[in-house]
Amino acid sequence: MSDKLMHTPLNKLHQNNNARMTAFAGYDMPLQYENGIMSEHLHTRSQAGLFDVSHMGQIVLRGNDFNQVAEALENLIPMEVKTLKVDRQRYGFFTNSTGGILDDFMFSNRGDHIYMVVNASRKEDDIKHLREHLEPLGVSVKNLENRALIALQGPASEKVLSEHYPKISNMHFMDVSTIPIAGAECWISRSGYTGEDGFEISIPNKAAESVTKTLLKHKSVELVGLGARDSLRLEAGLCLYGQDIDTTTSPVAAGLKWAMHKSRLSEGQKEGSFPGANKILSEIKNGSEYKLAGFVPLGKAPIRTDTQLFDNGTSSVPIGRITSGLFSPTQKHPIAVGYIKSEFSHLGSRVNAQVRGKLLEIEVTSLPFVKKNFKKN
Repeated sequence: MSDKLMHTPLNKLHQNNNARMTAFAGYDMPLQYENGIMSEHLHTRSQAGLFDVSHMGQIVLRGNDFNQVAEALENLIPMEVKTLKVDRQRYGFFTNSTGGILDDFMFSNRGDHIYMVVNASRKEDDIKHLREHLEPLGVSVKNLENRALIALQGPASEKVLSEHYPKISNMHFMDVSTIPIAGAECWISRSGYTGEDGFEISIPNKAAESVTKTLLKHKSVELVGLGARDSLRLEAGLCLYGQDIDTTTSPVAAGLKWAMHKSRLSEGQKEGSFPGANKILSEIKNGSEYKLAGFVPLGKAPIRTDTQLFDNGTSSVPIGRITSGLFSPTQKHPIAVGYIKSEFSHLGSRVNAQVRGKLLEIEVTSLPFVKKNFKKN
């Protein structure tokens, strides 16, 4: 790939709205707009924020029928695919031979095919991985470069979309549907990355700007950049690939056991038939050396990524590290997540974070920091 940054179909719209742009995963992306990260964050929590996430990968898997595609995909992930109902979505992740996470993603059953949304930084590797393992089984892997992706997040998002398609109110968390917005065929999932109710909307490239502008006409909707997207997802306790999880991270340590189906685990019908199963099943049984935990500093200083953690004794050996940390606009104090040795991971435990050569006391807390507001029923 060249060093030149790629542009999403909404790049011109960002420039026209005075976005402060930044390089992210090979793309020129909006970090924030004129109102700033704090304002964008709070607006999403109270009304509706609109994010450009077109840098992410959109992939379609097709075979003779859904079951063939589902069975092939189940070889690569510790989730059930066959049991996913039509027009429903599920969270998943690829594992490697050592039990690490190659990428996490969303996948949905669209009747005759599977639609996936994968992380921008991993999409080329994911496509290669899928083609290598699925094409020999008769499943085609198509990278959709002709569609943009936006996310409308926040408590007002249902009301905004209902004005274009009233039946949107019938959708629940992780439902997917095809609906028209401003004359364009949009693929919509009721999901997102903020902890708020919201939708992710796939749009044909040629209609991306007109659909986005139409949604922005609503008084509740404002553009939001990557800065607030990061603070929103951290408050919701959601992992960021490449920062909180990666190829060396165990899904057990990352607190992702909930995403793995019992049928794929010990004594299940399809036990261990995915990469790295031995390591993962062993950790489920015996526990992992480290665990992902939430942290709140007892002082006002934020605890940043890669800060090392130490116990309260005299040991100079680190017991963990912070993977994400920032000031929480909602809680109005610093928050962080990171990995800590399991024996120190109990709620209320206090450990030290090394910040600028000083040891600052922080407390282990539960995740998420802010209650999730998904529409589940």
